[in-house]
Amino acid sequence: MNTNRKTKFARAIVVAVALSVVAAVGTPANAATTTISCYKGTAVKKVSGINPKCAVGWTTKKPATKSKIVAFAATYKGDIAMLWSSSDVKATSVTAVGTGQMVGLSRLTGTGSATPSNQCDGFKGSGVLSGGGSTLKVSFDSSARACGDAAAAPSDVSITGSALISGGTGKFAGATGKLKVTGSFTVKSTEAGTTEKSALTLKLSGNITTK
Repeated sequence: MNTNRKTKFARAIVVAVALSVVAAVGTPANAATTTISCYKGTAVKKVSGINPKCAVGWTTKKPATKSKIVAFAATYKGDIAMLWSSSDVKATSVTAVGTGQMVGLSRLTGTGSATPSNQCDGFKGSGVLSGGGSTLKVSFDSSARACGDAAAAPSDVSITGSALISGGTGKFAGATGKLKVTGSFTVKSTEAGTTEKSALTLKLSGNITTK
C-alpha cells in the first residue's frame, strides 16, 4: 500500500470515529422518560416521552378552582347541658336538629364556656353541623354575646354574634365563611356544682364558600 492510499485510509478511520462519537452524544442510549400533565378546561391527560409536549389547545398550567357560594339559613332546636362552678359555666354538650335552608346539614353538636360577671358577657363556643355524609366546622368569634333578661337566675338568655366557618368534610372540605347567629335558652340556677339541661334554639344564616 502506497503512502497516498495509507493517508486516505487513515482519514476514513478518523471520520468514522468522529461520526460515531457525535451519534452517541446526540442520542443517549439511556435517555430519561418524563411525564407531564396537560390541561384543557376540566379535562386532564398525561403525556410521556424524552421531551414531552402538550398538544395544540392544551397547557401544562392547571386551571384555577372556582369557588362556589352556598346560601345558608337554618333554625336548630334541641338542648344545651350546663355545668356551673364558682368561676365559670361550661356548655358540656349541645345537640339540636335543623330545619330550613340547611343544605343537608340537619344536625348540630357542640360545646362552649363562659366566665360571666355581668348581665351581658362574651363566651366561647364551637360546633359541627353534619348530615348527608358531610360536616361543617363553626366557632363563635369575639362578637359573641350571651345576655340575660335578669341580673340573677332564673333568667332567659339571648345569644347574638357570628360564627366563623373553618372547613369541614365531604362537599364542605376547605369551606370558609361567616354565619350570623341568634338564639336563646333558659338558666334556672347559677349555683356552683349545678348541672341542668335547657331547651335551646339557634338560628344561623349567611353564605358558605366552598372550593
